[in-house]
Amino acid sequence: MSAPSNTSSDYNFKTSLPANASASLDKQQSIITNSILDLFAGYPSKRKLALWTDEASFHDPLTIAEGRKQYEAQWYGLKASMSEIHQQHFDIVKGGNPIELSLKTLYKVKGIGKEQVVDSRVLVHLTPDGQRISKVEDKWNGDVPPDGPFAKALRNLNSVTVPAFVSVPKSIEEEEAAERR
Repeated sequence: MSAPSNTSSDYNFKTSLPANASASLDKQQSIITNSILDLFAGYPSKRKLALWTDEASFHDPLTIAEGRKQYEAQWYGLKASMSEIHQQHFDIVKGGNPIELSLKTLYKVKGIGKEQVVDSRVLVHLTPDGQRISKVEDKWNGDVPPDGPFAKALRNLNSVTVPAFVSVPKSIEEEEAAERR
């Protein structure tokens, strides 16, 4: 995986950081936070996901995605399965490591039109040098995901089956060339 860019304009962000972001985040944390907001809003890209280490993980009540193949499929799968995603509210609770975000997002499921509002407390864990993402925890309504053996088995199954059904571009170059066409 190529090294992440350190210029925010290279990422073509669709969301904007709140005005108070510069008070609690440094430049790299701002780029990482903006990329996370875009992912939760249904705007995945290989360039944004290059900010994650290959071994990073994503945890929410539905999945435990470990490694690039699994977490990339989760983000592209979110976009593919929703007809509408609207961030109703987001805030930076605190900077540092982990970065803590508060999100309120409306999801509308493709095909059936079911709407669900999810209040999330998101923890973005960074590598020791603060340059990349090592783990993202999405706690719905601030709750820790279920941890019993059955719940954990379902979350692991989801993380393994989603990559089999979701198309993820092979590279940044391939994805950006397709967008230009």
